This record gives sequence, C-alpha cells and structure tokens, in this order.
Amino acid sequence: MARVYNFSAGPSMLPEPVLAKAAQQMLDYEGTGQSVMEMSHRSKEYEAIIQECESLLRETLSIPENYKVLFLQGGASSQFAMVPLNLMNGSGRADFLLTGQWAVKAYQEAQKFGQCKAVASSKDKTFSYIPQWQESEFTKDADYFHICYNNTIYGTRFHKLPETGDVPLVADMSSCILSEPVDVSRFGLIYAGAQKNMGPAGLTVVIVREDLIGHARPQCPTMMDYKIHADNGSMYNTPPTYAIYICKLVLEWLRDEIGGLEKMRQLNLQKANLLYDFLDESSLFRPTVDKPDRSMMNIPFVTGSKEMDAAFVKAAQDHGFINLKGHRSVGGMRASLYNAMPLAGVEKLVAFMRDFERTHG
Repeated sequence: MARVYNFSAGPSMLPEPVLAKAAQQMLDYEGTGQSVMEMSHRSKEYEAIIQECESLLRETLSIPENYKVLFLQGGASSQFAMVPLNLMNGSGRADFLLTGQWAVKAYQEAQKFGQCKAVASSKDKTFSYIPQWQESEFTKDADYFHICYNNTIYGTRFHKLPETGDVPLVADMSSCILSEPVDVSRFGLIYAGAQKNMGPAGLTVVIVREDLIGHARPQCPTMMDYKIHADNGSMYNTPPTYAIYICKLVLEWLRDEIGGLEKMRQLNLQKANLLYDFLDESSLFRPTVDKPDRSMMNIPFVTGSKEMDAAFVKAAQDHGFINLKGHRSVGGMRASLYNAMPLAGVEKLVAFMRDFERTHG
C-alpha cells in the first residue's frame, strides 16, 4: 500500500528517511544485537544516544550554555502544572495571553497554585486572531508570563513577542518547535510535546534557564521538580528511550538533509504560502484566521457548509489525504504542514482542492 499524505495535527507524519533508518536498526542497533526499545537506559550505548540527541538539539536551536535541556514524559499538558510548581515561587502571580485551548488550560491549571491574570484574549472570535496587549497591563512582579507560541487548533501564531522585561517568558512551542530559527535567550522556559515536529508521542522537551531551576515549591512532587531531572541528566527514572532515539534521527535529518532551521523555515513558508494563496483566491474554501496572525504549521479552512466540509474530508481521504477534519471546536478542515510534510504533498492537496472546487463549487 502506498503511503498517504498525513495532515494530522499530531501525532504527525515523520520524515521517511527517519522511518527507514529506524526500521533498518530495529533488530540490531549498531552491532549491539538489540533494539533501542530493549536497551538499558543505563548502558553506555544508550547514554551515547541521549547525549547526542541533546547535543544536536543545542546545536540546531543554538541553545545558550546557561540553559538546561530536559527530556521528560507526560506531554506538554504536564507542564501546565510543572511550570507554576517550579516558577511560581516569588510573588505567586503569573500573566497569560489566552490565544486558544492550550493557553486556556495552562491558565486554568496555574490558578491552582497562585494568582493568574489573563492580560488579553481572543476567545470572542473563536481564537481566530492574536489579541493586542498593553504592556501597562502586565503584572510587574509576576513570576512568569505564559504564551502558546503557535496555536494548533486555531491556526494562529505570534509574529512578535511581548516585552516582559525581567519577568521570564514561558512558551508552549509544541506545534512549531524546529520549524524555524528561534532566539532561545528571549525565553526563560520553552516546552514542547515531540509528536508534531520532533518525533513520536511520549517525549516532552523542556529548555529552561538555569537560574529558574532549584526553587520549586515545597509541595512540588519529586517527579515534577526540574532540578531533579537536571541533576540526573533526564534519567532520574527511565526516560522515553525510543522517542528520544527517534528525536535524534529527526535532528540528524534536519541537519544533513534539510540544512538547518533557516532552510526548514524557507521550505515551510513555501508550503504554507502555496495553500494560503489558493484559499485566498478560492470561490469555495476560505481560511478562518486573520491574515497577520496566520500559522505556518496549522491551516484551518471551511466551505461554509457542514455538509460540504464533510464531503470534502471524505473525498480527500479516498484520495490519500488523511486527517484533514478540523478540531471539533472550530469545525471545517485543518491541514497541518509540519516539517515532515513534503512540498509535493501540499502541491497535490491544492490540485485536489481545485478539482473538488470545479465539481462542487
């Protein structure tokens, strides 16, 4: 059976060279006679894998030396509690920009641990834009300021960052990490679930400035204390070993076959512009996001008819374009164009949409 074009918001498709190499090494990883899945995380072979993964991630994102890289579990959602447990340790206050479901969930979870302020929200228009903020509204002594950098469900992203001064900026980058260069030094902490651009589900990466570690609340569970994981090289307990191995292969692919994050950004822009240009001129389909706030990674669109939307999703699936159904809170369709989606996949999708428009428009 031929491989389909998987436009899922996550878990997403992986680069075919990564899958091929993983398959080649499945039964015997580099002469060890065992799969990475079977390997002790305390073995010298596995220690080399996790160290190389961290080294590649640091190189790829140009992570400064005064930041720790943690390979954790629990998904990005676990960070909704871990961040306040570790960072909300001064004034007991934090600011949030509410730009979608995941930002709202982070805000709600943090309210269990301190005073949280929603500085701005785009809920009034189903999170279809990034709201304007007034820096005069920021909490001056906040322990951190939280954003969701790219909003998977709604297809928006930050094109400029709030200026938070001495307040650490915390960003959920689950659906955009590794899609383009980013200045890590602008952030106190970045977290991301791996299952969109980094690897399979099961791995969560945290990049945290060293001065923010070691101040966890007294009631913080041991497994949620960043210092515990930093001090133990992300191996306080058994890490998600195979997911880290695949992440290493993805980072090698980004370096060796793509040529780094600037090249990745150019390719991602090309893919996104191809689809947006079609949607902007289409007589049947229309994008749902305000133009200045559009995401490169997640592109929601609708026809205006639930019946037509359903017919399109069914027809697309029959032609090998899967997981185009939009999130239930938005409806319509959503095409996620993560790093592993080839340009040819977007070109073929647009061609299919043109044909569908001619016959159904």
